[in-house]
Amino acid sequence: MKKPPSAPQDGSPSAGLLLDSLPVPVLELGPENRLRFANAAAEEFFGTSRYQLCQSVLEDLVPEDHPLFLLVQHVRREGGSITEHELVFSSPRFHHEGVTVQGADVLDYPGSILLTFHDSSAARALDRQLAFRSAARSVSGMAEMLAHEVRNPLSGIKGAAQILEHSVGESDKELAPLICDEVDRIDALVERMGVFGEAPADYRSLNIHRVLEHVRLLASKGCAAGVRIVERYDPSLPHVWGNRDQLVQMLLNLVKNAAEAIRETEKPGEITLSTSYRPGIRLAVPGTSQWRHLPLVVTVRDTGPGISETIRPHLFEPFVSTKMSGSGLGLALVGKIMDDHGGVIEVESRPGRTEISLYLPVVPEGSESI
Repeated sequence: MKKPPSAPQDGSPSAGLLLDSLPVPVLELGPENRLRFANAAAEEFFGTSRYQLCQSVLEDLVPEDHPLFLLVQHVRREGGSITEHELVFSSPRFHHEGVTVQGADVLDYPGSILLTFHDSSAARALDRQLAFRSAARSVSGMAEMLAHEVRNPLSGIKGAAQILEHSVGESDKELAPLICDEVDRIDALVERMGVFGEAPADYRSLNIHRVLEHVRLLASKGCAAGVRIVERYDPSLPHVWGNRDQLVQMLLNLVKNAAEAIRETEKPGEITLSTSYRPGIRLAVPGTSQWRHLPLVVTVRDTGPGISETIRPHLFEPFVSTKMSGSGLGLALVGKIMDDHGGVIEVESRPGRTEISLYLPVVPEGSESI
């Protein structure tokens, strides 16, 4: 692996060391678009070692019709700095959507261009999380109203239908079971909406891998029976702070959706459950000067057909479903539970691969865990 330049003799850090310490990917292009420098963040972004990157040209990373080439050409022709937003970078080694790229010429180094890559997906996920919170609260209020104003009349309607079944003619008898079935369906919908009420107070330190193992066992015997489930866990992770029952319900909903998506393809597929530790995402705690760190990431990935771009921004809103017969409450519940836990959801999807990442808070070492 190519090492970053060492510090000058006077003790001040070199430009290479400064660039290497940045949390955003940085590339330096020389003449003919050959890569001269890549920092540590660029290694992770492109899924390639620094040594390999510095042996490459830009065409090795992105196709020649990629908008990045227009940006580079503009900087070479006009000089100065230019920014492009919402770019997609995809290859078998990496996939990033909604990336902002800034290019600038390097003074005193003719022909050199510095490129920085900013992934805005986390910021968009935070914005969506606020929308999920508002929508979930609306459903919670609606559920309370329906419980009082709808369920009682439903019981009366069902009772009346059962009585009528024995007093009407043969031609109308089939209507009574139909009414009862519809009453049961509406009652079940109201009950499902009831889960959007206030979150339980039973939060504790949990081993996320025990939760995931329980979910895998449940899914393999039920909603994901016959679908291969792969586990890729980081065994060194700290514990998550959460409610076990809610986390199980949330992950089971995601695995169920993944299994249903795979079955739509009518081809063999697999679900991958993975965990990782990614420091960097922080949320301000409302009303305080404190920050909540969300370094623990749980990812559910499937090989289904992907999620439509029109649905993706609204995926976790109530009554939005990727299925014709879906109620649109399963994934909305996922959004509600993540909001209750102070976490963030990130979704990446393309044909053949959908990845939902859950960023969760951890607890200090030494806390009681299960």
